[in-house]
Amino acid sequence: MLHNPIFTVGISALVAIALSTGSLPGGAWAAADSTDVSQISKTAIEIRQDRLFELLASATSEQQAREIENEIWQNWMSQPNREIQALIKQAMEARRWYDFEKARKILDQVIEKAPGYAEGWNQRAFILFLQEKFDSALSDVEKALELEPRHFGALAGQAQILMRQGRFSTGQKILKQAVKIHPFLRERSLIVKTQEQDL
Repeated sequence: MLHNPIFTVGISALVAIALSTGSLPGGAWAAADSTDVSQISKTAIEIRQDRLFELLASATSEQQAREIENEIWQNWMSQPNREIQALIKQAMEARRWYDFEKARKILDQVIEKAPGYAEGWNQRAFILFLQEKFDSALSDVEKALELEPRHFGALAGQAQILMRQGRFSTGQKILKQAVKIHPFLRERSLIVKTQEQDL
């Protein structure tokens, strides 16, 4: 969620994710491109995404992982059609100017038009987090994960929301799950090692 992400250490982690996958070069929430993936075989898209996740899990360097991560975000942000891409772009622009309510209303439209689009839920979760509506943000993150269980950004966001709400153990467990998917996840620094892990 919310390059998402959400967060016992505050919104800086989420913002870092956003900067790392798309709304700005190299950040999450990458701006949607003009590709209309509805014209491409869904199977081909899924095969490519599966391969990217395999490569991400076996990445051996930060740079390599970032390049793969950005491709995954591009895939997420370029779906499901140009209308939705345009709305996502508008929402990200509103967010950039701190007009969170406008961004949320636009993302309401995205979810109404494309309820099966995981990134729509993830993006709205990010906005809800920024509005400090944590329970609603968590609900949207959970929906995003139902649709895309490998969404490391949404998992990182879910973990940080839970830790912020005082459910530290559960948050840590989910964060570790995210790191299994993305070994170089930026939020991995939030994992607290136990004495047993250090031995």
